[in-house]
Amino acid sequence: MPRCYDPAVPEPSVSASPRASGGASTGVADLPPTLHVSTHPAVLHKLAVLRDQATEPKKFREVVRELSWLLGYEALADARIRPLEVRTPLETMTGAELGDRIGLVPILRAGLGMVDAMLELMPTAQVWHLGLFRDERTLRPVEYYNKLPDSASVDLCLILDPMLATGGSATAAIEVLKRWGAVQPVRIKLVNLIAAPEGVRAVTDAHPDVEIYCAAVDRQLNETGSILPGLGDAGDRQFGTGKAG
Repeated sequence: MPRCYDPAVPEPSVSASPRASGGASTGVADLPPTLHVSTHPAVLHKLAVLRDQATEPKKFREVVRELSWLLGYEALADARIRPLEVRTPLETMTGAELGDRIGLVPILRAGLGMVDAMLELMPTAQVWHLGLFRDERTLRPVEYYNKLPDSASVDLCLILDPMLATGGSATAAIEVLKRWGAVQPVRIKLVNLIAAPEGVRAVTDAHPDVEIYCAAVDRQLNETGSILPGLGDAGDRQFGTGKAG
């Protein structure tokens, strides 16, 4: 079913072009059309707060939540709806309700900070946890926790992870979901706060059918696989377990 369109309601401000946002320039001209970089002023403002090394964990968590809500709004712009009869105080009318069954897959642990905002947008969404950590020697993902149900029961999966760095964890998570059954006609989308060009390319090369939504594409990775200019370790900064840098 095609989604309804109301010309009186503006479309969300989403850029599918390779232009980076959030004050960081990639200098890359070949990023894919499946990449959606937000240009919303509120997103750019909050991202600057998130990047600041002086932002304390409590404020950092709050801004992660706010950014997740805004990016989730944009990622759901093409979600399907179905008619719903609604009685107002004056008369009965045909409204709409979300038609897609949605699954949220936060990548532990940093992705946990994005879940509550997404549930505010989609209270009926299912939440499944997937644990992946990056081996600091090989920079490859290692799966250590998987709470997916026995069979796929959704139409749209949103993978939540603040950082898309090398793309290893994202690619592995997508592979897990596809093996589990989240393939066409089920859609998979990746929602990140910031991304590196290397990670975007890795995901797109491995899974060209997966769309990526983020607040900014930064310049590059450094020799340890950290995003530059980045915002530090999103997990440590949310939970106060490490330095911001």
